[in-house]
Amino acid sequence: MTERQDYAIELNKIDKRFGAVHANNAIDLQVPKGTIHGIIGENGAGKSTLMSIIYGFYQPDSGSMLVNGQSYNPNNSQDAIRSGIGMVHQHFMLVDTFTVLENIILGAEKEWKLDNSLAEARRRLLQIEQDYGLEVPLDALVGDLPVGLQQRVEILKALYRNANILILDEPTGVLTPQEADHLFAILDKLRAQGTTVMIITHKLREVLAITDNISVMRQGQMVEHLPTANATKEQLAELMVGRKVRLKVDKQEATPSQERIRVENLSYVDESGVKRVKDISFSVRAGELVAIAGVSGNGQSEILSLLSGILPPSSGSIDLNGHTISAQQTTNPRAVRAMGVGHIPEDRHKQGLINKFQAKEAYILGYHHLDKYNKGVLQNHQAIDELCQSSMDKWDVRPNDIHLKTANFSGGNQQKLVIAREMEEDPDVLLIGQPTRGVDIGAIEYIHQQIIASRDAGKAVLLVSVELDEILTLADRIIVVFDGAIVGELDASQADERTLGLMMANIVPDHIKQATTQGDVA
Repeated sequence: MTERQDYAIELNKIDKRFGAVHANNAIDLQVPKGTIHGIIGENGAGKSTLMSIIYGFYQPDSGSMLVNGQSYNPNNSQDAIRSGIGMVHQHFMLVDTFTVLENIILGAEKEWKLDNSLAEARRRLLQIEQDYGLEVPLDALVGDLPVGLQQRVEILKALYRNANILILDEPTGVLTPQEADHLFAILDKLRAQGTTVMIITHKLREVLAITDNISVMRQGQMVEHLPTANATKEQLAELMVGRKVRLKVDKQEATPSQERIRVENLSYVDESGVKRVKDISFSVRAGELVAIAGVSGNGQSEILSLLSGILPPSSGSIDLNGHTISAQQTTNPRAVRAMGVGHIPEDRHKQGLINKFQAKEAYILGYHHLDKYNKGVLQNHQAIDELCQSSMDKWDVRPNDIHLKTANFSGGNQQKLVIAREMEEDPDVLLIGQPTRGVDIGAIEYIHQQIIASRDAGKAVLLVSVELDEILTLADRIIVVFDGAIVGELDASQADERTLGLMMANIVPDHIKQATTQGDVA
């Protein structure tokens, strides 16, 4: 039995409520020093609340905490930092217009003369970089760095503040597989030097690859602690959801037919004059699923917005289910829907829902003018209620209440409502952005099944996702983008994470270049 002084963090019966929501229910947790500990669970399981309590953002209603064997009651994040705890958030807390060095010392300046603080910080940071393999150009502007290096800046910032316990929230969400591997090598070195690392993640493959121990949360409770060596993906998924989950979608070979999407030399220049989409060409046929892979921010969002009528092309053309869109023939989302196109947007809050609307109002958003929802000049509330209720039953949207405000559903259930709305209209073309972002692993299983069912029913499906597991599971063909341009295209049967990761970093294997150039991949 490990003795108390060998734990970096010990939580005893931590309880936290937000009104009627019991976010953390009598949580016990012990994290041995010098280990990497994974915390996994579905959305709303209580992981982020627990980490926020450890980092001093929230105070528990009851329970006690120990850090390195000492009683620990932080009132804010500064108390956590003074106790040797650092946190790397999912969305980095950096100032783009500051240098790496300026970002790291921000709020931790040692003297009133900034030059002296910068000089001392540079000396310390060069030593930390050397010790942990965390090389970053200290004089570069943070906004000019790729996301993998920005993440290193956050880790350096924590270590500079003498953190010996490091919490990482979804650390690989914006990384290529190669960048994730490099991060794991850094964490391995931190562990070897005695640093304790806690990782919050939903990626089972990664938690199995890097951790020593795993704790599983479900519905605000801690349901299992186990050594990583004894765990499997299937076991962890079942613990998270409370039932068996199929992690792979059974699908037949695609049987594509007529072309539904053809994009020719499409470009888009934003209001600042930056070319976000650069002369891209591709096609999608009925009965196939084509996925666009790339690190977030490389033009995928703009491609979806161009196809769905949200943005106008600057040049080039789109043929969408027999209709042409170009700089001379612009359109709008309502007209695109009338072309037989469904659009599941990447950001459900900005483009998919209005939080103040009831579920039944959100369900008809964008389709409210259709005859089936109207009776003359008035809305047909009975039809709206019945169709919304039927879809919520089918898609298992919880709570199953068509009158509940959209804001009161969890993120995953909001997403299911949006997907149900678009797919139940039975479009010929489906444009899908990040379909399982913020969705629980059990709901992912059902959403993936429905997407493949749409493909098998003859729909042309274009998928944008940052999740390579999702792309490799669903896609028939994969297009990889970098900095707004297509760098390669390949058949999904020839793809793997390593190849896609290299292409996402604009390193294209020769055989892929050749196949793309020669048009071997149609």
